[in-house]
Amino acid sequence: MAVVNLKDREIECKIVFYGPGRCGKTTNLEYIFKAFKKQVSGEMVSINTEGDRTLFFDFLPIGLGKINGCDVKVQLFTVPGQQQYSSTRKLVLKGVDGVVFVADSLKVRREKNMISLKDLQQNLKDYGMNIAKVPLVLQYNKRDLEQEGIPLMPLEQMESELNRQLQVPSFPASAVSGDGVGQTLKACLKLTLESLQRQFQWAK
Repeated sequence: MAVVNLKDREIECKIVFYGPGRCGKTTNLEYIFKAFKKQVSGEMVSINTEGDRTLFFDFLPIGLGKINGCDVKVQLFTVPGQQQYSSTRKLVLKGVDGVVFVADSLKVRREKNMISLKDLQQNLKDYGMNIAKVPLVLQYNKRDLEQEGIPLMPLEQMESELNRQLQVPSFPASAVSGDGVGQTLKACLKLTLESLQRQFQWAK
C-alpha cells in the first residue's frame, strides 16, 4: 500500500518483479538501474540468498505526472524465485502496488512459469488482494535466445497459458539487451499510477 508524505508532498509506492528462479528479474532491475540512472535515487541494495538475490532501489518516474500535486517515488523490488524462498517472496510482496511478472521463454521452464504465477496469486490472496485487480504486466523474457537456436515457447502459447484469463499488458523482452524492459516498466508504472489516483481521489 502506497505511503503518503504530505509534508514533502510525496507518494511512495512499491512495484515488485516476480517470477520463477533465473527468469531474469535481477537482470531487469540491473538494466533499469544503469539505463535510467537519472531517475534512480540512491544505490541499489542487494540481499543475497544462496543461488538468488533480492534487489531494490528507489526510482523517480519522470513524465508520468503527479498525483494530487504529490511527486511519486517508486521502490522497485525483485523476489528470489526458487521454491525454498517462498517466505521471502511473500514478505517482499507485502504492501505491493504493482507487479511485473517475468516469465521465462525457455521451453523447459514452462511448468515453472505456471507454478510461479499461481504462487503470486496465492500470496496476493493471503494479503487480501485479487490478482485481477492488482496493476500487473507480464514480460516474456529471453526472446533473444531464439537467435542462438535455443528452443523457446511461441509467444502465442505463453499468452494462452499465462494471460488468457488475466488479459493484462504483455511484452516480449530480453533483459540482457534491454529490449522490452523499458516498455514493461512504463506499462506497469502507468497502471500503478492510475490505480493510486483512484485510491487517492479523496485528496483532490
